[in-house]
Amino acid sequence: MTERATALIDPPEGYDKWLAEVKARVRAAQQRAALAVNTELLQVYWQIGRDILDQQAGQGWGVKVVERLSHDLRQSFPDLGGFSRANLMYMRAFAEAWPESAIVQQPVGQLPWGHNIMLLTKLKDSDLRLSYAEAAVEFGWSRNVLGMHIERKRIERQGKAQTNFGRSLPKPDSDLARESLKDPYRLDFLGLGGEAHEREIEASLIEHITEFLLELGAGFAFVGQQVQLEVNGDDFYLDLLFYHLRLRRYVVVELKAEKFKPEHLGQLSFYMTAVDEMLRHEVDGPTIGLLLCKSKNTVVAEWALRDNAKPLSIAEYQLVEALPEPLQTALPTIEQIERELGEVKEPSKFTPARG
Repeated sequence: MTERATALIDPPEGYDKWLAEVKARVRAAQQRAALAVNTELLQVYWQIGRDILDQQAGQGWGVKVVERLSHDLRQSFPDLGGFSRANLMYMRAFAEAWPESAIVQQPVGQLPWGHNIMLLTKLKDSDLRLSYAEAAVEFGWSRNVLGMHIERKRIERQGKAQTNFGRSLPKPDSDLARESLKDPYRLDFLGLGGEAHEREIEASLIEHITEFLLELGAGFAFVGQQVQLEVNGDDFYLDLLFYHLRLRRYVVVELKAEKFKPEHLGQLSFYMTAVDEMLRHEVDGPTIGLLLCKSKNTVVAEWALRDNAKPLSIAEYQLVEALPEPLQTALPTIEQIERELGEVKEPSKFTPARG
């Protein structure tokens, strides 16, 4: 056996750690290169869109000029995709939505073109577009996942649950905990009617635990259903128990298939105390309680939370999807543009780094 072969079989001490570091640097460089290519492409798209807007405004050119530009660019760059009339209209909309070219240096510039089309076609508000762009970059959402979160209004519902976290939790935990909860929680993926009972809802949630965790949001880990806790000979059962990885504390979820009543919090508070006494580790924070109810009177909920020292929250759930208002737009859909010419290609397939 040659000396070279022996070296390949028996690497020196510390080699594996060094190799892992080299590979990590290569992958990081690949991501930076892909991100740079993506940003450059978006910058070009923004500039073309800006030029179209300026020429139409200054020269009085109509929509027909976009068709002409599409023809000429495809003639000049036959090997490049993305110059269909539909995609040029997206570039125009991109520049119109973001008047300053510096937008490309923000989270929007870290997303592939297909994601940006999704933001343009699904959302009208620029602040919401930026919020969804930031979340997509942070959590590495695919275009389909981004579209699903937009349709389910994840950002709009985030931080809307009624809580007493401002009084019961120290900062910054109170802010993070508040932003981790929604109102309402949309459970329409369960396929249940509006009059479903608590145990039926609970069983369906476990059956669809992946979808429920996605609805809960980042950081939630499922611990168990009907978790048994024995307190001095008496048995109690928690509907659902989660652990929040960022808050570093348990979250007890209780389901009530009825309108909120103040006495519901008494039961939930007891369960939270039991979890703190029996399951909580010394490094964990105090347990949080989330009461999911069919409906609630906002004032009653506020008063019920006011003098309670435990970190509690109350939110409604929806079993039947509420149809959103139709979004009127002159732009074609992503599917239409891909079906038309098959020319809208995402410049890279890299996954953004997770925060």
